[in-house]
Amino acid sequence: MGNSKSNRKSGSVAAGGAPDEPAWKSRPMPPSDGMGGAGPLKYSVVVPFYNEEDVVENLYRRIVRVMRHEGAPYEMIFVNDGSKDSTAAVLERIALADERVTFVDLRRNFGQTTAIQAGFDQARGEIIIAMDGDLQHDPYEIPLFIKKIDEGYDIASGWRIRRGDNLLLRRLPSRTANWLLAKVSGVKLHDFGTTFKAYRREVLEGVRLYGDMHRFVPALCARLGAKIVEVPIKNVRRKAGRSNYGISRTFRVALDILMLRFITGYLTRPLHFFGKWSLGCGLIGAGILVFGLCRKLAAAFEHRKFDLFGVHGPLMALGFMLLVIAMLFLATGLIGELLMRIYFESTQARTYAVRRLVRKGSAQGNG
Repeated sequence: MGNSKSNRKSGSVAAGGAPDEPAWKSRPMPPSDGMGGAGPLKYSVVVPFYNEEDVVENLYRRIVRVMRHEGAPYEMIFVNDGSKDSTAAVLERIALADERVTFVDLRRNFGQTTAIQAGFDQARGEIIIAMDGDLQHDPYEIPLFIKKIDEGYDIASGWRIRRGDNLLLRRLPSRTANWLLAKVSGVKLHDFGTTFKAYRREVLEGVRLYGDMHRFVPALCARLGAKIVEVPIKNVRRKAGRSNYGISRTFRVALDILMLRFITGYLTRPLHFFGKWSLGCGLIGAGILVFGLCRKLAAAFEHRKFDLFGVHGPLMALGFMLLVIAMLFLATGLIGELLMRIYFESTQARTYAVRRLVRKGSAQGNG
């Protein structure tokens, strides 16, 4: 990568007097197999890229080789997430040479989740396959995901059984996060973090991805009854470039876990979530104040002076504070209920998902 970059920057000239061209410009594209637009598309392969100029063509060729054997019309959605190298140029050349490729060039680096959402927005296939663009996901394993979808599952999620990453910086935090995510979401997956997944198109309808929520798509879809299965995959070491993730991602995941718990458990009933905290704080606060009242009344019956705030001042302050917090939690829950209704009614989003509609003389599937 370094040599090709330096040649482009310096504008070096070959013996014949013409400027040297990067190697990727001189490589021919694989011939189209004619399955790009023949009938409705069966598969869409969505791949986000960020500074992956050295592996783009290799990944593209492998995907073509694999999908050709599936024998059904397919497309490839390649998303450039604001790469700073020549990734965009390589992807543009591929898209102009192959009608099966749609190249989405984002204006800046928006992040992996947004890049995947941009790819989903362009995908037209019945089955959508998402994978990373760094060749750590082996395209030759795509048939394993397709097989599970054909067996009736709605989502096939990759499971990196053997990982070659650093134990302390990558594997241990990942195992901890996956365990927490499984507990919080109720979805029994061993590996939420991998992008390598296959989806039925209908389960993604109405799902919008924000922040770093791409790893939680199975949990979001499980809320509406999606059938999910894990597919053991290899975790290939990077042959070029460098990882765009580090230990700092662990802290973002911790915050996302809180969001996931709320979305999967209380999206349609926020008052139940905030109401629990409101009730707890209110009971404790009321109990403290009742205790103070009893002490004051007991002193009055005994005809003696009792300085309640002098003896239990901090405790009484805590009781009043807990009552105020309880009211705030209750108000937040009520506001959440209003916002939830505004969201579902204004977007016409559904709080349910239909697998099939059956009537006499007809039976059809509906997401």
